[in-house]
Amino acid sequence: MQLGLSLFWRTFVLLLLLLSGSILAWLQTFSALEFEPRAVQMAHQAASLVNLSRAALIHADSIARVPLIKTLAEQEGVRIFTREPDDRFAPMEDDAFNRRVSEELAMRLGPDTVLARSVNEKPGFWIGFLIDGDQYWLRTERSRFDAVGGATWLIWLGIALALSVAGAALIARRINHPLRELSFAATKVRDGDFESSHLDESVSTNEIREVNVGFNRMARQLAKIDQDRAVMLAGISHDLRTPLARLRLETEMSVSDAEARQHMAADIDQLDAIIDKFMDYARPEQARLEVVNLSQLLHRCVAALREQRDLVISLDVPETLTVLADETDLGRVVANLTENARRYGRTEGEDFARMEIMARARDDQVLLRLRDHGPGVPQDALPNLTKPFFRGDSARTSARGAGLGLAIVEKTVLRMGGSLTLTNAADGGLVALIRLRRASERA
Repeated sequence: MQLGLSLFWRTFVLLLLLLSGSILAWLQTFSALEFEPRAVQMAHQAASLVNLSRAALIHADSIARVPLIKTLAEQEGVRIFTREPDDRFAPMEDDAFNRRVSEELAMRLGPDTVLARSVNEKPGFWIGFLIDGDQYWLRTERSRFDAVGGATWLIWLGIALALSVAGAALIARRINHPLRELSFAATKVRDGDFESSHLDESVSTNEIREVNVGFNRMARQLAKIDQDRAVMLAGISHDLRTPLARLRLETEMSVSDAEARQHMAADIDQLDAIIDKFMDYARPEQARLEVVNLSQLLHRCVAALREQRDLVISLDVPETLTVLADETDLGRVVANLTENARRYGRTEGEDFARMEIMARARDDQVLLRLRDHGPGVPQDALPNLTKPFFRGDSARTSARGAGLGLAIVEKTVLRMGGSLTLTNAADGGLVALIRLRRASERA
C-alpha cells in the first residue's frame, strides 16, 4: 500500500532523516574520539590529588597534619582515611572507560592502586594508595570526575533535533513553494481562469524562472485558442441558424403536403437542437457556484415536462436539501437526463417511460439518483456512454441527436465540482448517480 504523502512531507521527512542521521553519527564519532582523552584526563586529575595529598602528609609534621587533613576535607572535598584490612569496598563498574582509568592510574601511582565506588557502604570516588608502606584511602566526590551525563546529552540531542525539524520544514517549504504555485496555476488553467494563472517570471532561480516563463506562455496561447474557439463556435451557430430559419420559412410557405411539411420542420428542429448541444458541450466558462435548493429546482424541471405524456416522473427529495451548484447548469443536467430517459427508458409493453428521482445527504455530499425502467445498456458500453458522439446500439437504435447528451452532463457536473456514475439497475433500467457538494447551513 503506497502512502499518499504530499511532496512537502516527502521532502521534509527525507531531510529530517538525513539531518537526524548526521547528528547521531556526529555524536557517536564525538563520543569515540573523546573517550581516550577523557579517561587520561580523569586519571591525571586523580593521580594529582593523590600525589599532592601524599606529599602534604609526608612533609607535614605531626602537629600540622591534622589541620591539613581538615582543610583538605572542608575546602577541597578530599578526605584521607587509613585503610583497614576489614574494609569492604565495591570496585568501579566494569566497563571500558573505568578499565582505561584504572590502567592509567596504575601506571602513575603504582600497581597496588585500587579504585572503588564505595567503601564500607559510603559512596564516592575512592582511591587506595600507599605512603611509606602504609595503606590509605583518598575519598572525593564522584561528580568531580564524571563526564557529561546522559541527561545533558539528551538535552543537547533534543535541541539539535528540534533545530533539525525547523530547518527541514523551512527548506522543504522553500523547495516546494514554486511547485505549489505551479500546481495552483495549473488548476486555474484547467478551470478556464487564465487571468489568475500568471506565475512570477522574476524569481532568482534559473530553472524555476524558465518553467514559469514557459507556463505563462502556454497559458496565453491556451487563452487565445479558447477565445478563438468561442468566436468560431458563435460564428458557426449564427451562420447555421440563419439558413435554418430560411429553410423553416420556405417549408411553411412552399410545401403543400402537411405531413411532409411536418417532417421537414421536425428535421430542422433536430438540426437546431444539435447545434445547441454542440454549443453546450463547447461552453468554456467556469461554473458560478451558489446555494441551490435542490427540491425546488427539481420540481421546476418536472413541472416543465408535465405536458409530455410519454414520461412519468416521481420525486423523493427533502424540501430543505441544498447543494453548491450553478442553478442553470444543474437544470440542464436534469433536463438532459430526463430527455434521455424519455427517449430510451421505456419499459417493454408500455408507451411511456417511468423515471424516479431521489436525493439524499451524505456527510458533506448530496447524492442525486435518477433512474429509468428501460432496457438499460450493455455492461461493456457503460464506460463509453459519456464519450462524445457515442451511442449505444441496443438502447439507441432509434436515437436522434448528436450523441452529446451524457457527455454534456458529465462535463457540466465536473465543472461544478461533482461526479457522475452510470450503472444498470439490478431489475432493469439505467441509473445516473450524481454527487454534488452539500451547502452548509451557514452558506
